Amino acid sequence: MSTSNSNGVGMTDTTVSLPIEGMTCASCVGRVEHALSKVEGVGGVSVNLATERAEVRLASPVDRMALIQAIRKTGFDVPAATAELAVEGMTCASCVARLERVLKAVPGVEEAVVNLATERATVRGVADMNALVEAVGKAGFTGRAVDAVAQPDEAAAKKDAELAKLKRDLIFAAVLALPVFVIEMGSHLIPGMHEWVMSTIGMQHSWYLQFVLTALVLVFPGRLFYAKGFPALWHLAPDMNSLVAVGTSAAFGYSVVATFLPGLLPAGTVNVYFEAAAVIVVLILLGRFLEARAKGRTSEAIRRLARLQVKVAHVVRDGRVVDVPIGEVVLGDVVEVRPGERIPVDGEVADGRSFVDESMITGEPVPVEKTPGSPVVGGTINQTGAFSLRATAVGGQTMLAQIIRMVEQAQGSKLPIQAMVDKVTLWFVPAVMLAAVITFAVWLISGPPPALTFALVNAVAVLIIACPCAMGWPHRPRSWSASAGCRNGDSIS
Repeated sequence: MSTSNSNGVGMTDTTVSLPIEGMTCASCVGRVEHALSKVEGVGGVSVNLATERAEVRLASPVDRMALIQAIRKTGFDVPAATAELAVEGMTCASCVARLERVLKAVPGVEEAVVNLATERATVRGVADMNALVEAVGKAGFTGRAVDAVAQPDEAAAKKDAELAKLKRDLIFAAVLALPVFVIEMGSHLIPGMHEWVMSTIGMQHSWYLQFVLTALVLVFPGRLFYAKGFPALWHLAPDMNSLVAVGTSAAFGYSVVATFLPGLLPAGTVNVYFEAAAVIVVLILLGRFLEARAKGRTSEAIRRLARLQVKVAHVVRDGRVVDVPIGEVVLGDVVEVRPGERIPVDGEVADGRSFVDESMITGEPVPVEKTPGSPVVGGTINQTGAFSLRATAVGGQTMLAQIIRMVEQAQGSKLPIQAMVDKVTLWFVPAVMLAAVITFAVWLISGPPPALTFALVNAVAVLIIACPCAMGWPHRPRSWSASAGCRNGDSIS
């Protein structure tokens, strides 16, 4: 997959390189060149039979798929490739399902698999990488291409910072939510608690206190749900954040009305649900914290493998040894390996002799002697001798890179049941919101007077009950009556 804009190629790109399958002779080359040159915007074409690639020079922006279709019309094909994208911003299974649907809609994509734990998207097809990244961005996430041998130190540091922030938010929210929970729910759990609250601060003042503490929970630790949930709702792509945002807003808003404007509510429905909003935020944050910690453990194996990759190689260039980044080593380069160093790339010993510890590959603790002509594997450790090697595999073609890729693929693979769950969760949030709308309409049309108030109460009840249960933690504030959303045991004092 080459780099260009979402439509194929932008003005800044002058050449597009495409692999071609099926060419056997010079006449095949001529047919492909003729077909490509007829595509509007193409300034020049060069097809190489030996490398089976077409280099297309552009005079103006050209849709990449138009070039591929032109090649296919001649009877040849552009083989599908697999691309890896790192995706940031996913929080639940509905995000996975939505992102997979968005990626599959990109022209040229044959298959797209997204893994929430590894935060990776694996895409197979002929689509342009920039088109994939742009599609991820339009879906509300952040995506970037992944190098098979890229060092994960920066990503690991970012995950650690995210985990630390989640931990701070969780502790802050739990400290504020605990007194709200104890004050409101204590009368149901602790004998005499209700009488103590009434005789000390009073019911109304306890509601004021709950209002302040819950507002702090929602404004600070809970703000991430609103920052992501409402924009997703505006784009008609609600996710877990949307459900949490709507549910907690409904619970908090209803409680504010009950606290400060109780006359707007019908008799028997003046109750507060501050503790529901606060506890929901705490439980969802707890789930996010545990999930983030699990993600870190999931990627630890890959990080350990990637640490075996050398960052700098001693390459012989123009008769002298220069240190170059590992990504700049090319096939055929002569690389010096000094005593005690890790071998940077796969190669063949060109000069010198030594013993190499290959236990990371073979599991054998005994070092293996290497002489001119012996193969060596990148990531293994040179012992006491020094030698030079000629690179035979670099970048993503090294054995270490292939091992990392296989581990990532194993972690990113899904069971059939996971695919079904992703499809269900994609529609769960919209279904809950639709149920709330239907509830509101039914009570508004056939409910007792005041119908509007009862309709609002019951619609809010649907959102509050569904919010913590959906794809999150199995928590329910407490039982509700079927008639008006009143909680059992509540009374107005």
